[in-house]
Amino acid sequence: MSTTNWATEACTLPTADQPLRVAEFDALFAEHLKGAARVNPTTLDLSLAAEAHASAADLTARETECCSFFRFELTPLGDDRLRLRIGVPPAHVGVLDALSARLPR
Repeated sequence: MSTTNWATEACTLPTADQPLRVAEFDALFAEHLKGAARVNPTTLDLSLAAEAHASAADLTARETECCSFFRFELTPLGDDRLRLRIGVPPAHVGVLDALSARLPR
């Protein structure tokens, strides 16, 4: 699976819109990512700047509409950070791998 197109057959987002969605995730990561930890093969925790809450909530809600296998959980951490926990079922670990590969190093 390419890191530029991590959508699967389970994704209902029109193909033409998929690069735009990837770009939205890239922007969220570039502007607000403070850290990342792979909890296990099916779970990724991202630490984001707290001001990203509204945009992260909107983006993850829209992503869940087209890729229902994703599980997103936003948790304020109280120290100007926000945890975005991203989970997938075992059958979609490759999607989480590709999403993880897009994180800035």
